[in-house]
Amino acid sequence: MNRVRMSVTLVALLMCGPIAARADVVLDWNAIAVSTVVSQGQSPFAQPRFLAITQLAVFEAVNAITGDYEPYLGTVVAPAGASADAAAVAAAYHVLKNYFPLAPNLDLAYAASLAVIPNGSAKSGGIATGQAAAAQMIASRLNDGSSPPQFYVPASTDPGVWQLTPGCPAAGGVGFQWQNMTPFGVPSVPGSQAWIAQFDQGPPPTLTSTKYARDYNEVKRVGNVTSDLTERPLDRADVARFYAASSPSFVFNLAARQVAAAEGASLSKNARALALLNMATNDSLVASFWMKYHYALWRPETAIFEGAQDGNARTDGDTTFVPYIPTPCFPSYPSNHGSGSNSAAEILRRVYGAGGHAITMANSAVPGPVFHYTRFDQITTDISDARVYGGIHFRFDQDAGDALGRDVGTYVYRHNLRRAKHSDHDDDGENDADDDTHDSEKHDRHDK
Repeated sequence: MNRVRMSVTLVALLMCGPIAARADVVLDWNAIAVSTVVSQGQSPFAQPRFLAITQLAVFEAVNAITGDYEPYLGTVVAPAGASADAAAVAAAYHVLKNYFPLAPNLDLAYAASLAVIPNGSAKSGGIATGQAAAAQMIASRLNDGSSPPQFYVPASTDPGVWQLTPGCPAAGGVGFQWQNMTPFGVPSVPGSQAWIAQFDQGPPPTLTSTKYARDYNEVKRVGNVTSDLTERPLDRADVARFYAASSPSFVFNLAARQVAAAEGASLSKNARALALLNMATNDSLVASFWMKYHYALWRPETAIFEGAQDGNARTDGDTTFVPYIPTPCFPSYPSNHGSGSNSAAEILRRVYGAGGHAITMANSAVPGPVFHYTRFDQITTDISDARVYGGIHFRFDQDAGDALGRDVGTYVYRHNLRRAKHSDHDDDGENDADDDTHDSEKHDRHDK
């Protein structure tokens, strides 16, 4: 009976929701993939790696059939007449099943999705294409540097140098290996001279600078657990709590599904958009980790506790300061959430346009807050505020993360999964990657 109930519930979710009503299996399986990586306890920086592998497998399988874009691997061959829907379902399922074999409901979801596709050679050919794409994407990411875990021990206790914060493991800062992971869509691992010239945002402000003092005093004022409603209004407290529990992958895949469903975009366009989004999110976090451990800047709670030692007369210390949300266990500059979110937002802006959307942001892990947005930059503005009002980042951390994310997103969009030269399919009016009008557009973000 439990299996029957789960199957009925799953079919209802797939068939009755606003996305599934359009019978777009790419969007359906993106929702399943995000739910899987979150429920299986993957960190916010591991999530986009698994999602990029999943969505690239889906893209490669669909594109092997449609031929609308340049491939990522270029080694998947589809039999004539293969079903793109079956290919997408099989690709997503086999990637997720490989990494999360015990995840509940994957088998039921797979059966439910395939059940609505007519049996025959098109279906079997699509399944075979999806299986091949999944296997080849999984193989391409073996030994990509994402494991084993590595930790960072602070080099000194000098002012400005990152120190372990409450909740850190004794081994040191986490995610140290992430900076050396092979990226999906940028040309080289962070740290190379070519990469530094293209993506490094430079060092944080010096401790004695006016900018440092300004941003220090902002987070000290609004980010303390005891900050009152005058300093941290309820809506800023809500965004701090919401985006502490909502990763860039959760937020922007959710936004992408809503916008894509409202637009009625093709299966092929949606497969490409979700692949680019998760590639860019992953690569921006790889880049962000390189900067974090390269510059190794202390977190606000350490800085404010040691304010009397930083050499800046405008930064009074407070040994009672406790951040409103828990501080992640790695250096402060730049913001991972800022980088990952802005790279995703940049992809979505280029694919679907900057505004005019209807996006509802909610997370069952954070009961209460529900946010409504019409522009992608409204989301990233709230995320920037969330980290400062949460007491875990300086504003300049956010600004650098935002810029890094946009740079990585721009590069990934312009150099990956481009329109196939032979394709005359207008793909719902999508702007092409080498259309320079986007590069001259202002981002029209709120001034930070």
